[in-house]
Amino acid sequence: MITIKEAKFLTSATRLADCPPPDLMEVVFLGRSNVGKSTFINLILEKNLAKSSSTPGKTQLINFFGTTWERQESGEIFSIRFVDLPGFGYAKVSKDTKKKWEKHLWEFLNKRISIKLFIHLIDARHTGLGIDNDVSSMLANIARADQRILDIYTKFDKLKKNEQHIFYQKGCLVASNNDKIIDKRFGGKTKIQEIILNGVLGIDTN
Repeated sequence: MITIKEAKFLTSATRLADCPPPDLMEVVFLGRSNVGKSTFINLILEKNLAKSSSTPGKTQLINFFGTTWERQESGEIFSIRFVDLPGFGYAKVSKDTKKKWEKHLWEFLNKRISIKLFIHLIDARHTGLGIDNDVSSMLANIARADQRILDIYTKFDKLKKNEQHIFYQKGCLVASNNDKIIDKRFGGKTKIQEIILNGVLGIDTN
């Protein structure tokens, strides 16, 4: 059982050079615009910290959150930094702005030595999209031996029962605002918290 002892916003940055020192284990969240990243982060941290915008793609900052976790069984305490990246596939920005941001994003993902876990959030209603496949390929190409990649399907409550069952059959990890509807063998806040902590520590997340 995991307890989130503390969670707070730290700072925002636009590029690697402006980020906090890489002195803590980090979890990075990636996903398409409107995939529900802010909602997911707030669910896991049990606190309304990450802010969502009504305009997809409006936020172009790397947001950092400081968190402290306790594993109740052992009393161990872990300091973990959450990193919320802007949603990709955003619109209404110039090509030059987009190109500049993509350069900063690539540099951060490829060179940030403190990243231990990449969490790729995917909308359960729209799987197999090219943009998500591209992100999966990119992460597979850059991940080091000490880094893990975790796919989590959001907005699970928006699916019909038979559609949900397909995700269960595939053994997918799922998340929803409505935690009560999820078979806890395949997701929900408590299970995902445990998997995140194990992933950061380099323990098999399966």
